[in-house]
Amino acid sequence: MPSGIFTTFLRLGLTSFGGPIAHLGYFREEFVVRRAWLSEAGFAQLLAIAQALPGPASSQLGFAVGLLRGGWAGGLLAFIGFTLPSALLLFGLALLAPRLEGPTAFAVLHGLKLVAVVVVAHGLAGMIRSLVPDLSRALLAGLALVVMLAGGPAWRQLAMIAAGGLLGLWLCRGVPRLPAEELAVGHGRRIAWMLLALFGVGLVLALLVADGPASLASLAAAFYEAGALVFGGGHVVLPLLEQSTVATDWIGGQDFLAGYGAAQAVPGPMFSLAAYLGALVPTGQLPAAGAAVALLAIFLPGLLLMAALLPLWSRLARQSWAPPVIAGINAAVVGLLAAAFLGVVLPAGVHGGGDAAVALIGLALLASGRVNVLWVVATVVATTVVLQASSASL
Repeated sequence: MPSGIFTTFLRLGLTSFGGPIAHLGYFREEFVVRRAWLSEAGFAQLLAIAQALPGPASSQLGFAVGLLRGGWAGGLLAFIGFTLPSALLLFGLALLAPRLEGPTAFAVLHGLKLVAVVVVAHGLAGMIRSLVPDLSRALLAGLALVVMLAGGPAWRQLAMIAAGGLLGLWLCRGVPRLPAEELAVGHGRRIAWMLLALFGVGLVLALLVADGPASLASLAAAFYEAGALVFGGGHVVLPLLEQSTVATDWIGGQDFLAGYGAAQAVPGPMFSLAAYLGALVPTGQLPAAGAAVALLAIFLPGLLLMAALLPLWSRLARQSWAPPVIAGINAAVVGLLAAAFLGVVLPAGVHGGGDAAVALIGLALLASGRVNVLWVVATVVATTVVLQASSASL
């Protein structure tokens, strides 16, 4: 029943801490083990599709579960239930941010920037292990890193993603084939091609509009572009959002990283950061309007692609070119994230030896796998507050 889908995903949206990898574990426990909505093979197939598409993998997988379980209404309710709690929390933070003053508030915000350093470093290390396992993919990642650190126009990120896919055809020919089981949805290939066309039209319009002054239209374009071009989800969206909001002077770099750090402390999808950023961008409209537009724009392309690909996947996965292209794109994405970490996150968060020590402690706790991410956030923020209070009293 659609209502059961909504309440199930709302509970997951309220309790799924730990980022996209943890979300996938929660989903498997809920939908394969507990509720038997999917078989192990079906869940593995959806996971492969979500990993192959741009956009937020856990949200796309959840949307697909809702779509398979309850049609279009089920997919929409799954998305709303999983996204709403984190979006409301981050929107509330955006409203409170201008009122946060005084040394303690600034120390908390700086602690959240250090949380961003910890989480992005940990995520980057994990992606290197899984997506850059050989020399050929290391070369692709290194090329993307060098190009991004060299600077240049915003479209160079899109160019590196495309280059990764093309070079992957040559450098990643030995990667294994993708699984290709049937997943029955209520719509067929005709609707799928219409959804792909809608995705493409949206991307073309976004690329034409995104560089304009701050407005609801340019906000929608920038966030649609980010959602359409980010492979790997989660932390990987950081460089695209930074390029769209900070590099354009829509918001300050400090506000951006404080929101990114806060996104680690809330349950649900990390793409809900869009609600925080959209509320801060000076569009001339109410913050709620900016938050809603940014949130819908960043999720829409990934959901369109998931709905389009389900009826087409079994045929696409059999193509010999698909695995190396996806492998090359993923390697380039690692380079983009490394550039964002070295060029944006690390210098904005770490300003001295004390900050470096706090970040290393947080990274050790997170890497241990025995400490909940909420405790890592609390430890990093609390330690930062204590250190800054101590230095102020000297």
